Amino acid sequence: MELTALPGDDKDDQARYIEALVTGKRGIVRVASIYLPNGNPTGDENGKDSEKFRYKLKWMERLIAHAETLLKTEDVFVLGGDYNICPTDDDVYNPAGFADDALCRPESRGRFRRLMYLGLTDAFRAFNTAPHLYSYWDYQRGAWQKDDGLRIDHLLLSPQAADRLKACGIDKTPRAKEKPSDHTPVWCELTD
Repeated sequence: MELTALPGDDKDDQARYIEALVTGKRGIVRVASIYLPNGNPTGDENGKDSEKFRYKLKWMERLIAHAETLLKTEDVFVLGGDYNICPTDDDVYNPAGFADDALCRPESRGRFRRLMYLGLTDAFRAFNTAPHLYSYWDYQRGAWQKDDGLRIDHLLLSPQAADRLKACGIDKTPRAKEKPSDHTPVWCELTD
């Protein structure tokens, strides 16, 4: 089954999830592209969590539930994209400066850990354990030139996909071009 929206909320019309099946030499691989809500600003005028931040957390709950469903199939799958989450302080150039940002708030990180604890593998961290390797640099304040980045783009693999993981990296080449995206590709290779 292919999906054009994340299950769990029929009224959510934001285009944040698409899933397709790809046929390879060793069978079918389910690939999902994710654009997880940013969630900022995290607070409202009353000092409570903002609607945007609450939406992010609810969306993450739906993603966790969907991942649980996918894991039961024992399919080979990759959930990849812009998660708008820095899983640890090693994934952000200025942890103190981002402490109240939705990308680093404990609630966001906790849900990301819950997703990982289902048995998923962070493809990049399987090969690259050094801190401060990034996939995103803001356009402002010379962030790219100073390497003031964030690792918010992730490829999360099912156990069956992780068993086939051959390589993974971040390709910084496109970010150095004249009119680049503020994100750069994160890639992984699975064995055939």
